[in-house]
Amino acid sequence: MLTGTKVGLRARHEDDIPVLRTELYDDVVNGSRAEGAPWRPVRPGAKDPRLVVDDTNHSVVAFSVVELEGGTLVGTATLWGIDNHNRSAHIGLGLRPSSRGKGYGTDVVAVLCHYGFVVRGLQRLQVETLADNTAMLRSAEQNGFVREGVLRSSAWVLGEFVDEVLLGLLARDWKHRP
Repeated sequence: MLTGTKVGLRARHEDDIPVLRTELYDDVVNGSRAEGAPWRPVRPGAKDPRLVVDDTNHSVVAFSVVELEGGTLVGTATLWGIDNHNRSAHIGLGLRPSSRGKGYGTDVVAVLCHYGFVVRGLQRLQVETLADNTAMLRSAEQNGFVREGVLRSSAWVLGEFVDEVLLGLLARDWKHRP
């Protein structure tokens, strides 16, 4: 398990899936804002690719996020779009509603940076998020990510086009937290 100050990132367990599906993906608003595709219902027991880890896909590493104190499941974290040639990847996370506003997001981003830069030897990490996602913007910026641009009206979310913010962090600019 990879650890931060508040959370740990571990392999996805089978019993995580129903909780994550119910709290993150069955919610139409949250699911629509978190995905780059239209929300759709997924039947219980389906092999939902957002939740079931495909160990053969080396361009994605999916984690479950747990509290260090007690081990409670708080959400998901992903390193995706891993490009080993250019040594880059994207990061993403989703926190259960009861786990939001507790500083977990900032810690998850820190642990993903450690994993990307130290464990994987990547050169660049990138975040794309909706412009009104202040929690993700704050979590990324507190870890050294820099706003590199705004993708105007690039995301179709619940009946309207919204802006996305692109943030990047280079290994040489990352401030490792012990």
